[in-house]
Amino acid sequence: MRAYNFSAGPATIPEEVLKEAQAELLNYQGTGMSIMEMSHRGKEYTAIHEETIANIKQLLNIPAGYSVLFMTGGASTQFALIPLNLLGEGQTADYTNSGAWAIKAIKEGQLLGNVNVAADCGKEIPTRVPAVDELNLTDDAAYLHITSNETISGAQWKKFPEHKLLIADMSSDILSRPLDVSKFGLIYAGAQKNLGPAGITLVIIKDELAEQCPDTVPTIMRYKTHIANNSLYNTVPTFPVYILCLVTRWLLAKGGLEGIQQQNEKKAAKLYATIDGTDFYTGTAVKENRSDMNVTFRIANHDLEADFITEAAKQNLNGLKGHRSVGGIRASIYNAFPVEGVDALISFMKKFEAKHS
Repeated sequence: MRAYNFSAGPATIPEEVLKEAQAELLNYQGTGMSIMEMSHRGKEYTAIHEETIANIKQLLNIPAGYSVLFMTGGASTQFALIPLNLLGEGQTADYTNSGAWAIKAIKEGQLLGNVNVAADCGKEIPTRVPAVDELNLTDDAAYLHITSNETISGAQWKKFPEHKLLIADMSSDILSRPLDVSKFGLIYAGAQKNLGPAGITLVIIKDELAEQCPDTVPTIMRYKTHIANNSLYNTVPTFPVYILCLVTRWLLAKGGLEGIQQQNEKKAAKLYATIDGTDFYTGTAVKENRSDMNVTFRIANHDLEADFITEAAKQNLNGLKGHRSVGGIRASIYNAFPVEGVDALISFMKKFEAKHS
């Protein structure tokens, strides 16, 4: 029996995808080899690579003039690559601080250039993201960086700011809802939450931005290098791209991003309704910023939280412990997380409350 995996990442992958990968693991399409054993320049992998790019472009309706890249090093590497490539000498970059991951991006930016924190709510409780009208933006800033969904705090941007060059870390909510890519200069996301296994980072970048990179930046650290080589400048992590390909097929079959958004909103609404229906549980993010991906909450008696997590695990409800930096309880219910798992958690929450009230 598969567990209901509420982990924030690496996170659950659609069971249909895992079964297909299992069936093809030793013998991919009659080749007698696993896809992970094949050349990243061979025809079999090339077909997967190109299909994955095409599927992502279709799902997000990406306009001409943008490239889809598969890179490595996670979002943490992008924290450094963005200012390396896009923050020119004497320029200032604007960042919003909405929590732990935004802070990490800010710190890397400060190592490489001038950073203005345009809004700072990173330590506020209940947690939230900044409101668009509270941003203190720099005239002619190189870019504005936001974190679209704070995995740890459970706060999510519902309306994005308008900016001539908006950059977003979308690691924990990429492909969970429709998005107007034309409003962004660069979007990046680690794969291990909503896309597939750890090992690749999805980058969507406006091509003209990549040309700004100084020639002093090492070759492999330039976005334009990866654009020119179709993400094949070095050996791409082929198996994670293959799984991403299967996940994008799964999303398309689910009705695309409009279809998955409806499912995500229903799952989250059911769980938040349970939290709000009692004084026993309390949500940790302000209601207007509550994440549809990471539902964070506390028990009024904090001493009961360890028992909650332990007893839940015995019921096949795993990965509910909040991040070590904040504690509490966190249910990550990404695209692939089944509705039945949310129902099982709600049932357990009600029984746990009845037992301890």
